[in-house]
Amino acid sequence: MINLKNLNQTATIDFDAGETILINKPTGWSSFDVVNKIKKALKIKKIGHSGTLDPFADGLLILVTGKKTKEAGRFQNLPKTYVGTIALGQTTDTLDTEGEITERKPVPPLTSEKIAALLSRFLGESLQTPPVYSALKLNGRRAYKLARENRDVELAPRKIHIYALELLDFSKAELTIRVHCSKGTYVRALARDIAKSLGTVGYLKSLTRTEIGPFSLEEALEVDAFIDTVKRKQRATAAKQ
Repeated sequence: MINLKNLNQTATIDFDAGETILINKPTGWSSFDVVNKIKKALKIKKIGHSGTLDPFADGLLILVTGKKTKEAGRFQNLPKTYVGTIALGQTTDTLDTEGEITERKPVPPLTSEKIAALLSRFLGESLQTPPVYSALKLNGRRAYKLARENRDVELAPRKIHIYALELLDFSKAELTIRVHCSKGTYVRALARDIAKSLGTVGYLKSLTRTEIGPFSLEEALEVDAFIDTVKRKQRATAAKQ
């Protein structure tokens, strides 16, 4: 595995044989943008990612190359940890910052004790209704494409598991949470449901994925730094030949 701790100590990198790379996806990039940039810059024949992050989100993304692309499913099935900030009092059609505001509602008086008590209700196994702006398919078409066409989108609830849910900070207008959850959990939908339980509406203002199973964002490489380091190693190897 290539991460922040061992990249400079790795003598050679054989992407075709297979590598696992921990990357810090920047805000504003799709997961495909990260894959595409690294693939083109380093001329990697086969590369994929495990576990999509929405463009507005940042954080840990696991890339797999060459023969290890077959192992992508193993990472996708791991539980994940996120830190997210929920804006209260208004919501958007996408449940994040990329959508249009669709509703406003007053925020009732809140205390940390009240919020913590409500968050505890989300722990364990439950059914979650995914956001209509998602990549899930409905009658063979992506739900978000149908939503953009103003079609009625009704997605069936899916079973998820919330292992831990912690309040990190809050104010009248927003609250910040850390959630440790199963594969398939939409934090945007969780933000919607938390706001509803507080007696208002809300959307996800920011989201950072900090962990995938045992892998941490603290070990992840910045995209440009990773590309620059690998290119430097490739030049040094070529010069010795």
